[in-house]
Amino acid sequence: MRFPHRTPGLTRLVSAALLSAASAFAQPSLPQTLVRQATPASPAREVVAYFTSWGMYDRGYTVKDLAAQPALQWLTTINYAFGNVQPANADGTGAIGCQLGDAWADVERPWTAQESVDGVAVDESQPLRGNFQQLRALKRSHPDLRLVVSLGGWNGSKWFSDAALTEASRRTMVKSCIDLFIRGRTDPAQKGEGDGPAAGLFSGIDLDWEFVAAEGAPGNIVRPEDTRNFTLLLQEFRRQLDAIDPSLRLTVAAPSPKDASSKLELPAIARTVDFINLMTYDMHNSLELRANFHAALLPSPRDPDRAEGLTVVETVERYLKAGVPASRLVLGIPLYSRGWTGLPATNDGLYQMSTGPAPGTYESSFEDYRNLIKKQGYTRHWDAWSRSAWLFDGTTFWTLDGPESVRDKTLLVKLGGLRGVMFWELANDDGVLVDLAGRELSGRR
Repeated sequence: MRFPHRTPGLTRLVSAALLSAASAFAQPSLPQTLVRQATPASPAREVVAYFTSWGMYDRGYTVKDLAAQPALQWLTTINYAFGNVQPANADGTGAIGCQLGDAWADVERPWTAQESVDGVAVDESQPLRGNFQQLRALKRSHPDLRLVVSLGGWNGSKWFSDAALTEASRRTMVKSCIDLFIRGRTDPAQKGEGDGPAAGLFSGIDLDWEFVAAEGAPGNIVRPEDTRNFTLLLQEFRRQLDAIDPSLRLTVAAPSPKDASSKLELPAIARTVDFINLMTYDMHNSLELRANFHAALLPSPRDPDRAEGLTVVETVERYLKAGVPASRLVLGIPLYSRGWTGLPATNDGLYQMSTGPAPGTYESSFEDYRNLIKKQGYTRHWDAWSRSAWLFDGTTFWTLDGPESVRDKTLLVKLGGLRGVMFWELANDDGVLVDLAGRELSGRR
């Protein structure tokens, strides 16, 4: 069985290294366009991971937990999620700019000596507390680690269209974000110019507009001109960041589906940002009833949704063909699973119709990798075409990226000359998969 659409002339190296487990089938392979060797001038590989403000709540995940994990040694960049983009006033009026996503978690929570990353208590007398203070303490012992604040996200992208609408709105929005997160003016009582208590903590900004010129979460403001305005917004960020320090980083989180990525001016964006974090996950989710892999590496001819092109390789290929250099692409890897229930036993649940999302520990159809691998009563299965694993107990299906998938994806990064990998998000894992990716990319196993 062959893929009629696939590029011929596939290399023995990729077929042997990536797909040796597919011996029962005619081996699918990576398109030749994705197989390239990184040049000596290629930028150093990135290992990016998101740290969320809300991880401290239900999951009890703090900076101290991160500091204790071996994965930390490989991280080049932590993206802190999320800063808000919204009007100045609670009634939706006023200029749109940046605000703290969760002031208590970000800058207000005190820490006992036992909770603190460096063993030093932090109380209300200190001007900076919360995650920001703990990340600053972490950075003291890891000075090469970059901290970048991410803006927006699925639940925080409502106002991006308004913020990007005019030259004046873009200038105002960008200045507010730089004042808050780069100049560190986190104290609402601070007036005038000058640096605030969080100055120097963040060395860049990541924009996570979900999605440009498309609704994303219900209620988002959407305009056709968002496509052009997003590029202009990024250029304004680059201009104002460069005016402070050209080494300040600017990145974006970008979508996998072709209808969403087609609404981005990708060549212009690639010239403006340091790199693009591909959200190569959630390609299938609980909005659908059919159980499928949410982060499949390669397409399977057995996939009923095959025509959608929802795989990692096809996403990367689209971005490359659109004019984005491989060295500007960072490959997203999930540390969580998507699940469905009410499935028949046919094909062990794969590609079958469910009655709805599976119940998760924290939310429907979602399970942390660290919890998923402890589930009892499930059989683990492997699909050699898509290079993906799943768990099935006769009625409930969970798709996951385990060690095999992570190794395959890091191989794609190396052979394809991509910039690196990105993980969503650190509280979902005990550091095992991030550590594995770091070792694979470094060659130190």
